[in-house]
Amino acid sequence: MSGEQDSAYESLVQFLYRAPVALIQLQKDGSIEMLNPMAAQLLMPLSADGDLVNLFQVLQPYAPVLLRLCANFKPEQGLICEGMRIAVNEHQRQHPESPAVLSLGLLKVDGNRLMAIVMDATHEVVREQRLLASRLASAAKLDTLTQLPNRAGALELLSTMTQRARAPSGDYCAVLFINFDRFKQINDTLGNEVGDQVIVLVAERLSTNLRSSSRPPGSRTSTELIARVGGDEFAVLLDGVTERGVVSAIAARLLERLSKPYMIGSHEITCTFSAGIVVLNSEAHDADDLLRDAAIAMAIAKAAGGDRFAIFRQQMREDALLRGGLESDLRYAIERGELYNLYQPVVRLLADGKVDPTAGVEALVRWQHPVRGVVGPVEFIGIAEDCGLIGAIGEKVLERACRDFVRWKQRLGARAPRLLAVNLSRAQLSQDDLCDKVSAILAASGMEPDKLQLEITESLAAQGKDIQEQLLRLKALGVKLALDDFGTGYSSLSSLHLLPVDTVKIDRSFVTLAGTSRHHEVLIEATVKVARSLGMNTVAEGIETQQQAAVVYAQGCDKGQGYLYSRPITGEAIEEWLSNIA
Repeated sequence: MSGEQDSAYESLVQFLYRAPVALIQLQKDGSIEMLNPMAAQLLMPLSADGDLVNLFQVLQPYAPVLLRLCANFKPEQGLICEGMRIAVNEHQRQHPESPAVLSLGLLKVDGNRLMAIVMDATHEVVREQRLLASRLASAAKLDTLTQLPNRAGALELLSTMTQRARAPSGDYCAVLFINFDRFKQINDTLGNEVGDQVIVLVAERLSTNLRSSSRPPGSRTSTELIARVGGDEFAVLLDGVTERGVVSAIAARLLERLSKPYMIGSHEITCTFSAGIVVLNSEAHDADDLLRDAAIAMAIAKAAGGDRFAIFRQQMREDALLRGGLESDLRYAIERGELYNLYQPVVRLLADGKVDPTAGVEALVRWQHPVRGVVGPVEFIGIAEDCGLIGAIGEKVLERACRDFVRWKQRLGARAPRLLAVNLSRAQLSQDDLCDKVSAILAASGMEPDKLQLEITESLAAQGKDIQEQLLRLKALGVKLALDDFGTGYSSLSSLHLLPVDTVKIDRSFVTLAGTSRHHEVLIEATVKVARSLGMNTVAEGIETQQQAAVVYAQGCDKGQGYLYSRPITGEAIEEWLSNIA
């Protein structure tokens, strides 16, 4: 070997010796022929006995597939593997700074020799994990359907908005919580796929309309963001609003534009929305609290009929907390038997102010709360409807009322009420098995179907074909139907013939004014005449004075109900009342 060749070989050896990567020359059976100091440093923690005689034996616990890869590699030379990751157990690391992950590359040089390259891949793996975590975190804050921020993303952005320093005046932050009024109907009638398409179109419409909607004169909104925070719920975050009134203007415009029809294939879908607004300027607030408060205001807007917005007030939160407590208590109330029936007599109106007290009774539910005392239906029926308990409550009321009615018949004979009225809720009318349940209750109590009158509100009776079909199925059982609170809903005298009811109950608001308002007298008279022409009975609700009773009787009303005759009383008291007045 010449001097130049010697020098070049010496340089190569020095390079291999000092190289920052581990270089290992080995035979095809794994026996190590040569390795540099870096190789010894990286491999030593992996060797159980500290010997670095055979690479395959050293790596067997970490890469058992390695020996098979080499045996199956048939060419005379070439790359066997590259970048194979080898994790080093924590207890085998000599120092916290020691590599946690190694990367192995193996090259076949000829028929008998292999060359291995080992590198410390710890930092590379850490970078990969951080990048993956970042991507996962971003994905976790993104709604996959609309590509808008989801609830987690909205809360993060809202937290940033609320924590920043604000100008002394004219620097507001606002949250708009927007919800479909009847999205379930879209899914139920057209399917979830169409529902998803509507959600996407709503998101697009919000995005395209927000900026133009949020620039009324005098505003300088600097941040506008939309998020999908629930199945059919969106949040609009605004920051840098100069006046509180600007937020209301934005909400009104967005609701108006969202309510325009959506075309999905051949379907033209019209939706309405409700929104809740929270506005703040100086104090830092918890993002979760703000979003919750906006949702509370939205629920208030929805309860008021929907297609509107409500601005959050502190009293709303207190009412919501009370409502939440009542909901929890109500679930136990059914199990504990805290709900009970009262009955208000319905009398037949006769001449000279006389009445027939046996015309019927109406069953009314009350709740004997262990702490709050007696809770009226106005306070808990809405809660029961929202949380899905109204069906169970309605069944209990009907079961108890039918049993009481049969008992009165047995005890009072001819002096017993001739008809039992029980109210039906929207949720009950939507149950497919309602008729089966009513039929079973009648059979179990021994009550005749034509002695039962099921009452629905006027607004509910006018709500569509499905309700009409349910009413016809109930009629087929032999029970009677009554239209409650007539005059306060959406029906009119001209459409009364379309409703399959036997009785029209004139709302107390008309009766209360009948003695002093000729206009209300005429309305009662017209209602009675139309109902009578259709073969329907009439009941005047809320009679409190003899004058009111005289007026409704003069207009031809068949029956009356109200405090003039009796307040709602217990089943036992009904027996006593009938015994005394009959």
